[in-house]
Amino acid sequence: MAIWQFTVNDKDVSYGARNRRLLTAKGCNEPFKERYWCPKKKWFILEVCPFINRRECENFAQMSGEKFASL
Repeated sequence: MAIWQFTVNDKDVSYGARNRRLLTAKGCNEPFKERYWCPKKKWFILEVCPFINRRECENFAQMSGEKFASL
């Protein structure tokens, strides 16, 4: 059985055996089949993330205590 991966590199997105250019600046909310890639969760989400970039997402997680809840 083959494992299918979705990875975001510097300027490219790889999924399975295919590659394409990034459509977003940092790889957050990278669209794929009506879903959006979240690099923090390393999985797809149904709706576009409200944060502008990963730094904003990480700041929110620290301020809301989400980081301590996962320990």
